[in-house]
Amino acid sequence: MSGREGGKKKPLKAPKKEGKEMDEEDLAFKAKQKEAQKAMDQAKQKAAQKGPLVSGGIKKSGKK
Repeated sequence: MSGREGGKKKPLKAPKKEGKEMDEEDLAFKAKQKEAQKAMDQAKQKAAQKGPLVSGGIKKSGKK
């Protein structure tokens, strides 16, 4: 037994999956997801323009 044979064997590569045909329901679902993603991105941009909601920073107790 040589040193090169030890250890785990690599699994064989799985064959590539064939392209799945999409019907009208799948296409509608994908379009709905894209619209939701666009709305989320716009909301993120709008929120980023306003700045931080809380600007208090680290609160100190006041005791010395």
